[in-house]
Amino acid sequence: MGTTSIFAAVSLDGFIARDDDTIGPLFDWYGNGDVAVTFSDEERVFRTTQATADFLRSFAPGIATSVIGRRLFDITNGWNGVPANGEHVFVVTHEPPVDWEYRDTAPFTFVTDGVRGAIEQARAFAGDRDVSVTAGDVGGQALRAGLIDQVVLNLVPAVLGTGRPFFGTGGIAEPLRFEDPVVVQGKRVTHLVYDARR
Repeated sequence: MGTTSIFAAVSLDGFIARDDDTIGPLFDWYGNGDVAVTFSDEERVFRTTQATADFLRSFAPGIATSVIGRRLFDITNGWNGVPANGEHVFVVTHEPPVDWEYRDTAPFTFVTDGVRGAIEQARAFAGDRDVSVTAGDVGGQALRAGLIDQVVLNLVPAVLGTGRPFFGTGGIAEPLRFEDPVVVQGKRVTHLVYDARR
């Protein structure tokens, strides 16, 4: 089985977006260099520094599928039916959309039995490849359930003051511990990779 990771850009004060779901400066590093890099969707080209491009190229190609929440799905319109990375997206939702224009053609599965069910389906799809889990409430629930192997923080030197927390809004019963991070310094972003301590 591959690695199940939470991967997101995050502010110094721990937010992945503002309260209104806008991202402010959190994605600026995707366009502050001259090296072209893509995820699985080659239509979405980012221009980063060489260090960031090397980091993304070491991480992104192993991802087979993603698990996201309904909020992110709605904000992005499911990226118009094309996964942002990987081959398939599993969307955690209480109620699947009935009128989404890409519903019958896009590689998206709507999962109504919770985060654990979505990750189990994603892992079965991925086989020995990796699963990416969105940060926020879905990622936080997965972390608290012991389903996360790795946390990847793309730390941006900005303070949002308030917003959507990286690990969502739920608490934890006991502290969770991670190994020392792998650190890659980009321009206006520090990539931190933490493996869960087992």
